[in-house]
Amino acid sequence: MTSNEIRFDCQRRDDYGDGLEVIPCIDGMPLTDLIDRFETGAGMQPAGDAYGGIFPQLFPYGPMEDHFHGRSADTWGMTLLLGCECGEPGCWPLTARITVTGDLVIWDSFEQSHRPERDYTAFGPFRFDRNRYRDAVQALSAKIRSDDA
Repeated sequence: MTSNEIRFDCQRRDDYGDGLEVIPCIDGMPLTDLIDRFETGAGMQPAGDAYGGIFPQLFPYGPMEDHFHGRSADTWGMTLLLGCECGEPGCWPLTARITVTGDLVIWDSFEQSHRPERDYTAFGPFRFDRNRYRDAVQALSAKIRSDDA
């Protein structure tokens, strides 16, 4: 079974300057682009340019090691991966279940909570090598800490 590659891009947005916007990238492609392509291709409306990253310095996600390992999931086991393009996480969220196994971290069961009728079963699952995933999350945490300093 092949695994996907993960990294987390961090950047400042001119319209949201007090923290880094974090966008997961899978196999070199921003998750915002992947989900836009999927939703547009599936004929979902609205679709395209609806999602943005999360702002862990501005909203209470907890430590990134917990968040991106599914340990800060909501009561339904879902973890916020993307927020709205406006920067507000609850405005247009994309969530998924994150499962950690001995060798893998798996993202599946994607949902858009404001459109529960949408079918995301053909999106993902994404499987990441657990060690490389851990390294990517640790690099993200270090970037956020250095930005706070």
